[in-house]
Amino acid sequence: MENSPLQIGITGGIGSGKSIICKIFQSLGIPIYDADLNAKSLMTEDKSLIAAIKKHFGDEAYLSDNQLNRKYIAGKVFGNKQQLDMLNSLVHPAVGTHYKNWVKSHAGKPYVIKEAALLFESGSYKMLDKIITVEAPVDIRINRVLFRDAHRSAKETQSIIDNQLTDRDRREKTDFIIINDDKTTVIPQVIRLHKKITVLASRH
Repeated sequence: MENSPLQIGITGGIGSGKSIICKIFQSLGIPIYDADLNAKSLMTEDKSLIAAIKKHFGDEAYLSDNQLNRKYIAGKVFGNKQQLDMLNSLVHPAVGTHYKNWVKSHAGKPYVIKEAALLFESGSYKMLDKIITVEAPVDIRINRVLFRDAHRSAKETQSIIDNQLTDRDRREKTDFIIINDDKTTVIPQVIRLHKKITVLASRH
């Protein structure tokens, strides 16, 4: 497609610091699509997705004001891989369509970034040109999550990490790695990558 931007994915385990890295890219003028945030919006705005969720999980999946009953859904999918996979199979295609339209709205940009925790698990990485993975040691990631999310316990955070891909698994499908271990400065890493990707985009 003419003037179509290069599509870059950013992923990493919970607490790796994807959002911070994306904010740095954003400050360089790069549009960011937050897949997880948009998924939450679509679950309360996309009528066909809402109907599909109600059909599978029951009318209790939504509150009287049409907001998602997050506590009810969490109870259904937490610790139940089959139900979680079912929810993802409903949400991911809706996000995929929404993302494609978003990319079209940014024609003329050298590249755009899609930020998603489940980039590999959802298979959406296959539609992207290059992938960046943000890495950090597990103990640092757990501490970040506990500091950020008061409602999460260390046990629950570890359970989420155990259910996600390992950094080793991600590396097999990753083009670039950013280390975010609170020791290595991230801004120079992002600027180097920005220059590299901009060159790739000029040849795209």
